[in-house]
Amino acid sequence: MKIRRGIPVVDGIVIAEAFVLEAENYRLPTQRFTKGGGAEDPGWGERELARFERAVEAAKAELAELQASIADEVTAKVANIFVFQRGLYEDETEFLKPVRAMIGRAVATEHAVTRRVSSIRKMWAGVPFLATKVADLDDFEQRLLRHLLGQRRETIKDLKTPVVVIARDLTPQQTAELPKSVLGFAIDHGGKTSHTAILAQSLDIPAVVGLGQITGDVVGGELVILDGRGGKVIVDPDDATLALYQRRKQEFEEDKRGLHELRTLPAETLDGHRIHLFANIGSPDEIARALEFGAEGIGLYRTEFLYDDDHPDPSEEDHYDAYSRGIDSLGGRPLVIRTLDLGADKFRPAGLEHEQNPFLGCRSIRYCLMEQEDVFRRQLRAILRVSAQRDADVRLMLPMISSLEEFNLAKEMIEDVKADLRADGEAFRVDLPVGIMIEVPSAALLADVLAQHADFFSIGTNDLVQYVLAVDRTNEKVQNLYQPAHPAVFRLVLGVVKAARRHKIPVSICGELSGDPRFTLPLLGLGMRDLSMAPALIPRIKRFVRATSAQEAGRTVDRVLQLEDARGTLEFLDHQAREIDPAFFV
Repeated sequence: MKIRRGIPVVDGIVIAEAFVLEAENYRLPTQRFTKGGGAEDPGWGERELARFERAVEAAKAELAELQASIADEVTAKVANIFVFQRGLYEDETEFLKPVRAMIGRAVATEHAVTRRVSSIRKMWAGVPFLATKVADLDDFEQRLLRHLLGQRRETIKDLKTPVVVIARDLTPQQTAELPKSVLGFAIDHGGKTSHTAILAQSLDIPAVVGLGQITGDVVGGELVILDGRGGKVIVDPDDATLALYQRRKQEFEEDKRGLHELRTLPAETLDGHRIHLFANIGSPDEIARALEFGAEGIGLYRTEFLYDDDHPDPSEEDHYDAYSRGIDSLGGRPLVIRTLDLGADKFRPAGLEHEQNPFLGCRSIRYCLMEQEDVFRRQLRAILRVSAQRDADVRLMLPMISSLEEFNLAKEMIEDVKADLRADGEAFRVDLPVGIMIEVPSAALLADVLAQHADFFSIGTNDLVQYVLAVDRTNEKVQNLYQPAHPAVFRLVLGVVKAARRHKIPVSICGELSGDPRFTLPLLGLGMRDLSMAPALIPRIKRFVRATSAQEAGRTVDRVLQLEDARGTLEFLDHQAREIDPAFFV
């Protein structure tokens, strides 16, 4: 049994077979031979060894052919890079004998190969010369597996049986496309507020990220326990651990059913303060689930789902149809549409793929204003047109605004688009509310100025924390420095709330803090009354709100603002939250 710890992202306990996502997105078959094709079959060993030898010879022949073609087309010197790989296929001591021995112990041939390669990879990691050859080792492994599996390769999209996906990393697009049979995932890289993690929260897929080398510890087909609350992955659990987590899984499901019963009740504190809970979503398909969880509307409608490698340039009608579907599903509830936030760790349009520092580069509103005005105009036209629909409560929100000049440029473009629509005879809401996401420190510090020109604020704490603390929120190496409980963050948020109140504009919060019960008390104490979060988190926050009071929240935030460091603040908030909702910490 192996236990690996990472960063918890989505609550839940999953007990299932591991699907190790290889470079070609396929998984390996059953880990060990069983009756009918295993040790009970007298001829199985010879057949499997023969299959292994055939695959090795076929892989060597393919590599030799590739080497020869490159030598003809390029140079023999370049072709020699494959000599190292060819030597691996002929290495009796390090590769062939150990694999044959595992096959002799009834380990499935494909798993014997991946286990041995994993062992070699670990040995090489500590040797500078060999560490540079890991890519060759990966290529060697993939080529041999292709010949072993042949037509039996199963891609992630073909999955029918329940699995936990184990991968080095997942892109937001891969995460969004995970089939229903994927019950959870665990990856080497990533942080709690990466967009892959955010998508997992929206889809309510239990996940642990930032595990370091989980792909080297798990073989496809092994039983794993994924603990999305504790941030743990347990590989090949013993009987006692398996029984413990089966009980915990049952308790978690019972608690989840209890939370679901709250969906029709208001989020109201014990002393009568009404809190409005909204959902963050990434496509119109998520709205039904959001409403089922008790969302009072959509506080953040991310529109990047319209862009991917297959559809890099959606039309105005693509935008319009997506927003119309949202309005149809909401029945008059609010729909806050965030304009494009392309770049950084999301889909990167042509020309932005190789930015050295994408989080500080041409992303979001900068991309729209500086690089692609036509892309921005197309989206603005669709949002304005859809705002004229019956029962539409649409609000337009601009991300990553860092100055009044930037906001004014965006508003000028909105007015230009309105003029074009008038000329085209298209209807739109003339007084469509236009708000700002406060997620850049300069915007937070200028909140008093911006509040005089904006119709509303929404505080995006994920990026705000990242930029305030100069910590890449997708980098697991510095995740311990990514501290939402940092005193600087609370002071900035308080300043934004005060500025919004002075100028009588609504203010909400839509980052990770809004869905974490440990932060509910201080947020209410700061004066927040509108919280937007991943749909699955709404029932838990609602239960927390209904179990506390605004008076208690006020006392909590007074204490928080006196604390001087993030660790002490988080310990205090953790204690407070446990007192109110012990079930969350079981």
